[in-house]
Order: sequence, then C-alpha cells, then structure tokens
Amino acid sequence: MAINEGGRCVSADIAAGLPPAAALFHSLADETRLRIVARLARGEARVVDLTGELGLAQSTVSKHLACLRDCGLVDYRAEGRQSFYALTRPELMDLLASAEQLLAATGHSVALRPMPSLAGDLAEQARLS
Repeated sequence: MAINEGGRCVSADIAAGLPPAAALFHSLADETRLRIVARLARGEARVVDLTGELGLAQSTVSKHLACLRDCGLVDYRAEGRQSFYALTRPELMDLLASAEQLLAATGHSVALRPMPSLAGDLAEQARLS
C-alpha cells in the first residue's frame, strides 16, 4: 500500500503479516499522498495537472499515484493517450473529516479536504431536499 524505506509498496508487507489497517494508515502518512488525495477530492486529474498544481516532479507524482492505486484508493481511466486519475472510495473523505475533527480537538487544526464550493453546497442541498 504505502512505499516503505526500501521503495516497495506495503502490499508485500501485508502479505508478510502487516495488518491491513496499519498499511492503510501508513499509506496516508505521507504528505505528498495526502496532497494528491486532497487534489483528487476536487475531481479527476492527469499526472501533468498534479505536477503543475503541486509543484512536484512527474516521477514523484507517478510513484505516489501507484501507491494509492495499490491501496485501492485511486484509479484512472484512459482517454486516448491520457490517463485521468480519481478517488475510488468516497469513504476516504469521511476518514479525513474525522481526522480533521480529531486534530482540531487536540489543538492541531488542519484542512485535509478541499473546501466545498458554494455551487457544490447548493447542489448537495438540492439533492437532499
């Protein structure tokens, strides 16, 4: 799931006995992966979009996307020669919301999710009505 010190994903460590919960949290324990997740929470993006928006090298973004794909948190769709990455698990936003609340309660306020747009709020309210 997450890339360990040896450069391989933790999925091999799960096979060797690492509990899946520990592997999941390990995969989210990297600032770059959290930034990618936050960006993808706003909608799908190509590697080139992520490199430009996050100011990271293409190889770095690709490595972390591969890790998130290995976790099952991110996947892509091909369109021509381009790949568009997106979050696969909406539950991830619930986990990040809970983490924000927990950190705020301990005096460490952070924003792990993008702020919803007014248009998105109105669409959500209309959907719930």
